Amino acid sequence: MAVLAVIDYGMGNLRSVVNALSRVAPAGDRIVVTSSPQAVLSADRIVFPGQGAARDCMHEIAAHELTEVVKTVAGQRPFLGICMGMQVLLEHSEENGGIQLLGLFPGTVRYFGVSPRDSRTGERLKIPHMGWNQVRQARAHPLWSGIPDLSRFYFVHSYYAAPADPGIVAGTAEYGIDFCAALACDNIFAIQCHPEKSAEAGLRLLHNFARWNGEPQTT
Repeated sequence: MAVLAVIDYGMGNLRSVVNALSRVAPAGDRIVVTSSPQAVLSADRIVFPGQGAARDCMHEIAAHELTEVVKTVAGQRPFLGICMGMQVLLEHSEENGGIQLLGLFPGTVRYFGVSPRDSRTGERLKIPHMGWNQVRQARAHPLWSGIPDLSRFYFVHSYYAAPADPGIVAGTAEYGIDFCAALACDNIFAIQCHPEKSAEAGLRLLHNFARWNGEPQTT
């Protein structure tokens, strides 16, 4: 029986994440929602969700004494970052003049802009980017198993991750620009959308994560 820890640092709608995981996790696995550093460190798989402002997220991660814990488990076992839980893995954010993030990967979290425009029609796009969008799979990964390329996922965000290394980009989406919608490196997979709100494709991604051994390629 595996233990899957959903990290609770007060910055996410965890109920929908837990409900979705409960539907797809292997029978007998245990899903725990926890802010306990020890519980996170002892879990077999880690889900790191988040929403809201980067400054608030970083403050709450530190206040719950989870900063080093997140860095530790992200280097050791299957780890899934969702939305802000993806963005804070980078070095810094443009939000509020600049926010230092966890720095697991070089790169910046950038603002879409005051008035981005559709690259095809020139029409002004609304910020935040909210709603369904196709995700183009940049490379094969076990978490994409059974998910057709260009499947639609649900997004809510005003900023996007821009990793310095294009080699870790696992998926892209388009909203005025092509942006990194998913990144993957070793045992870490992180995605900008909300898989728990993304119907069949999102459930399949969570299903795959709940069975993933942390290897970046299917053997």
